[in-house]
Amino acid sequence: MIDQTITTSPAIAPWRAIMKASEALLAAERLAITGLMFLLTALILVNVATRYTGMPIYWIDESAVYSVVWLTFVGASAMTRLRLDFAVSMLTERLPERGQRIAKLAATGLVVIFGVSLAAMCWLWMDPVGIARAGFDAREFAGETFNFLYTERTQTLNWPTWVLYLILPIFAVSMTIHGLANLIEDIGVVPRARLKGFVLSDVDGVN
Repeated sequence: MIDQTITTSPAIAPWRAIMKASEALLAAERLAITGLMFLLTALILVNVATRYTGMPIYWIDESAVYSVVWLTFVGASAMTRLRLDFAVSMLTERLPERGQRIAKLAATGLVVIFGVSLAAMCWLWMDPVGIARAGFDAREFAGETFNFLYTERTQTLNWPTWVLYLILPIFAVSMTIHGLANLIEDIGVVPRARLKGFVLSDVDGVN
């Protein structure tokens, strides 16, 4: 009789999945930041050139504004993981080591709470269930809920504004994931990761 052993692959720990998700998200954000910076630079140069020649392109200004908005939110999310956010240490630096650790955990926890709260607000605002119940008919949805998000369009690009506003829920989810990754490191479950592709992550004084 041959003994047969059934081997099952170990389940991935939730904290490990969060760390992997944060790492992949940070890599995507790095590419997005690079692309948005190139796009913004190109838009500004084209705007200067066309205005100088007397043939300005009317939608360039609005494109540059929305590029800055997306760049700001994507950059803010990456800064959360890189721990480059602002910190006031006038009080915490006077606390004992244990007090400083507790204060750091509390600050990181507040970042996670803010991200979850923002995601919940975006869910209520965009109401994907409601727009789906209305058969994705923006006018019918607006008439029932008085939420005109899906009927509005930008002034010069004539794009649906909800597409551009998607950066808000994206930012909320990404900041929550990065905040959880930072919290896992602060608790001591895993050592602090050396983040690749960002030179500023090794600068002294980073939280």
